[in-house]
Amino acid sequence: MQPSGESNGQGAGVSLSKVTLTKSAPQVSLEKSAARGVLRVNLNWTARPPQQQAPASGGWLKKLQSALAPQPGIDLDLGCLWEFSDGSKGVVQALGNAFTARTADGRVVISLDGDDRSGASVGGENLSIDLAHLDAVRRILVFALIYEGVPNWEQARAVTTVSPADGPAIEVLLDEADPAARVCGVALLENTGGQLSVRREVRYVRGGQDLLDQAYGWGLEWAPGRK
Repeated sequence: MQPSGESNGQGAGVSLSKVTLTKSAPQVSLEKSAARGVLRVNLNWTARPPQQQAPASGGWLKKLQSALAPQPGIDLDLGCLWEFSDGSKGVVQALGNAFTARTADGRVVISLDGDDRSGASVGGENLSIDLAHLDAVRRILVFALIYEGVPNWEQARAVTTVSPADGPAIEVLLDEADPAARVCGVALLENTGGQLSVRREVRYVRGGQDLLDQAYGWGLEWAPGRK
């Protein structure tokens, strides 16, 4: 299945400091000078929704209990499905401790720096893609997963930023919401003849990574995992 939306190439709003991908301008290609070094993919979000005010009725004790009750946290995970030019495929994610993707000869192409369960880390969660091995990459689907907490994408206010070693950062806002979905395909990176493009997806899937896999025709075999 092909990714949703129509591409208009370099139509994204480009500034000197940041490119924001939108529905009307979903894709941008990296300049050759930017397609080198390490490409960083960052996910940041708000772990806890704003504190709700106590209801106007119900007595002072109920108001106090409501005000003091802890708000449910949201644990977002950053990950990606990857496919290399030799046909090998896999996933990088904290679930199952799958923190790296390597080529058949052992080169580390993609790595995940850790698992921020609180959302309080200033740096969020980060994927690093070594563009020195761009020739090994066919496509990478960056995704966000609500591992714990109510699937409230709207209040999580998640932002994914793709930062090349040179050139403007590329921002994808998770500015749509599906309260029944735990997984969102955020952005698709594709290597076409040595030209790396970044395409906004923001495609929600009501299920796990296996259904995200099916939506994009990745073809992996999935088993329950834990972290």
